[in-house]
Parts: sequence; structure tokens; C-alpha cells
Amino acid sequence: MTTPAKNSKTQYLMGALTFLGCYVVMLFVVFLMMVISDPSGWMTYMVDNYSKVLSLIVSIFFLFSVVYFYYFFEDPASLTKTNSILLIFTMLIISVIVSYAFGEFIHIYFRPVAVFALLALFLTSRREALFLNFIFSFVMFVIDLFTNTIPGTDINSEVYSSFLLSFIGGTLAVFLAGKVKTRGGLLLTGVFVALPTALVVLLFNIPTVTHNWIDYVSAVGFRTMSCIVSAILALAFMPFFEWAFNRLTVFRLRELTSTDAALLVRLKTEAPGTFNHSLIVAQLAESCAVAIGENAELARTAAYYHDVGKLKEPTNFTENLNPGEYDVHVDITPELSADIIRSHAQNGYDLLIANRLPKIIADVAREHHGTLPIKYFYDKAIRYSGDADLKDFSYRGPIPQSKIAAIIMIADAAEAATRAMADRTPEKVEAVCRTIIEERMDLGQFEECDITMRELTVIRSTLVDTLSGVHHHRVQYPAIQFGRDRQVFKKEEPDE
Repeated sequence: MTTPAKNSKTQYLMGALTFLGCYVVMLFVVFLMMVISDPSGWMTYMVDNYSKVLSLIVSIFFLFSVVYFYYFFEDPASLTKTNSILLIFTMLIISVIVSYAFGEFIHIYFRPVAVFALLALFLTSRREALFLNFIFSFVMFVIDLFTNTIPGTDINSEVYSSFLLSFIGGTLAVFLAGKVKTRGGLLLTGVFVALPTALVVLLFNIPTVTHNWIDYVSAVGFRTMSCIVSAILALAFMPFFEWAFNRLTVFRLRELTSTDAALLVRLKTEAPGTFNHSLIVAQLAESCAVAIGENAELARTAAYYHDVGKLKEPTNFTENLNPGEYDVHVDITPELSADIIRSHAQNGYDLLIANRLPKIIADVAREHHGTLPIKYFYDKAIRYSGDADLKDFSYRGPIPQSKIAAIIMIADAAEAATRAMADRTPEKVEAVCRTIIEERMDLGQFEECDITMRELTVIRSTLVDTLSGVHHHRVQYPAIQFGRDRQVFKKEEPDE
């Protein structure tokens, strides 16, 4: 049996080999770019400029090493995930190819240099996007400096201006698109990025304005258009990366919470009680996530799907039964009932993975009950036999591994508990929420998700406020009914 330490070393080795493989692919791509740029003279160029070619090989290796050590110190776990490494370098290589193609066949200032930064922002994080944009800018710089991909006499000016524009454009794109939630907003980001980068082009080309103003105007025009094209290409490439690497973006989160999403349609039609419960939990989870600074869109999406495992047998869960409808748990043992109830956590995980939803959402479905006991059937077993093993009436876990999973664990229980209450005053709701959180703390459910006491206090307060709004008191309508002549013709006792 392999020990965890050996597994870790093997994974790190696989990560290093993946880096090396991506490095070889990048060199091959650069070689093809040199051949395309000069089909008849590329070999002569490489022989005559072997020192430049060697510098290119070493420089790219150094840049890839910088990426490796960045993740080694900042996020070591990512180096054990081949999928994450391939995502980064696939984005990098595709962006290099696209930038080269636009520069080679249209104009060097038409390179969509912000496309990589935008992809990295939405598919990783802002911090990573800033760092990776720096690497991308230097990769393009060494390619331009040490190869034959930029023709002309004023090569150095083109190389350095291209590097500066790539770095500035990408950095601006990361900061300006950080709060973007819609595709239209991303396109607008391209417009805003275009303005300062066009100013840089103006400054770089001031010496040419007096004797070649047409080139001057075209350079500014190409640079302006390139930023908008960067946003368009980012939108075009995003679905591929979302699908190929099963990544979450704000755009995909919104698609997953659409009423047309396949699993939500099934939940609404096959398990309406579970669906309505999930809607309220989503509202609670979103409010709590905002309150403690977590990803509200992710919390809402995970809450929508946290109970999809109940789709396997919807009528095994009371919220999906109509009044008077047969309840299977009446005629089976408490042990079997507990097995049925707890299976929905793993069933949800399996269903979400099978439907290629992001693993983080599937993880929440499996973790949102942690290792909590199933109280109702444990109590029933005690009453029937006088003795029962609590482990046989507990969920199998794992306990929450993220703050989002912890939020949904609390919100799920709070919604169910308050729904069953006759008196939903804020004081009663606060007492219930406090009990729910304290019980889960006593049972060690939050030991692996890095949530703080302060955040749990904020979550409790937020739940009280939100649940008070969900279950707010309404005035009792008078028992009056009007006919067509607008006269009272019937009075009935109001429904309770």
C-alpha cells in the first residue's frame, strides 16, 4: 500500500514532468512560428543566430521555472493537479499563437495582448492573473527579441513597445474586469483598456507623426481595436476552457443557476419540495457569503445543487410527499431509513460529477451534512430497541472542507428548523441558529474548513435577519368576498 507521503512525491513528480512537457510544446510552437515567418530562410537564421536561439531556449525555460516556483511557494497543492497545470499552459500557448498570428498577418499593434490576462482572471484568480500576465509579456518579449517573427528595420523599437503594451494592457484588464459579472461588461472592459494603451502607442510613435502620419493613425487604430478584440476572444475561448478543464467562471455560475439548467429542471418537476427548499437555502447562503466576504455566486449555485442526490428517489424524502401520500419510512426499519436518507449526499456528488459540474459544487453536495447524526431515525431506533450505535445513524462525511460548504451546512439546517417552527420571532430564530452552530462545533464539523468564530457569529446574525424576512409576519385578511356588483355576498372563516 502506498503511503500518503509517497503519493505526494509521485504527484509532485508528475507536476514537474507536466511542466517539462508544456515547455517542450512551447518550444515547438515557437519553432513553427519561425518557419511560418520565413519559410525559405528560417534555417539560415537559426545557424547564423544560434546564440539568439540558445538564449530563447534558456529564457523560456527560466520563465517556466519561475512559474513552477511561484506555485511551489504560493500554492503547492496546484502542482499536484495536472489539470491545473495544463490549464495555465494551454492558456499561455494559445494566447502566444493568437498574438503571433494577429501580429504576423495583420499588424503588430493588433495583437490581442489582453486576452491571456482576461482568461487567467476568470479561470484562476486576480493575483494569479497579474503574475501570469507578467510571464506572458516576457514570453512574447523573448520570442520577439530572439526570433525572426518581427520583420523590418526598426525591430528593437517594435519589440520593446510591444512588451510594454502587453504588460500594461493585461494589467489594466485584470483590474478593470475584476468585478465584471456579464459578458457585455467584459466587452466594455476592452473599450476602457483601449484608451490608456492607445495613449502609450501615441507616445511611442511621436517621432513618426511628421513624416508618416498614416502609419501613426493606423498604429493607434490597431491598438484600440486589439483591446476590444481581446475581450471578444476571451469570451470566445472561455466556454472551451470551462468545458475542457471543468472550471468555474462567473458566467458559468449564472448559467448553472438558470431555470433552464438540466438538473434544476429535473429537481423542479421530480422533487418540487426539495427544489423550493434549495431556493431558500440559496438565498440564505448567498447572504451569509456576502457577509463574510466569500464568493456569493458560488454559494448560491452550490446551494441550488446541494440536495440533487434526492432525485434518485424523491418520494423517500417527506418534503416531496403530498398530504396523505404513502411514506416508505413507516414500514421499514430505522437502520434502512437512515441508509436511504444519508445516501443522498453521495448520490448528489456522483450525479454532479456525471453531469460534468465543477467538483467544488459536487464536494458541497457530499459535505453539507458532514458526519452529523440523523436524529429522527436514531431516536426511533432507541424507542424500538432501547439501544443503537450512533455511527449507524450518522452521515459518512467528509466534513466541510470549505467555508462555502460550512455556510450551506448551517443554512440547510436553519431553513429546515425554522420551517417547522410555529413561533418564528427573531428571538426564537436566533436561538435555533445558535443551537445549530454550537452543535456542529461540538461535533467537530468545522475543523477542516478554516472558518473563524467571528465568521460564525456573522453567519448566525445574517441568518436571523434573512429568515425573519423569509418567514415574515403578514396581516390576517378579513373574511370578505365580493361579487361582480362589488357587493359583499359571502363571508367565510380565513384559512389557517
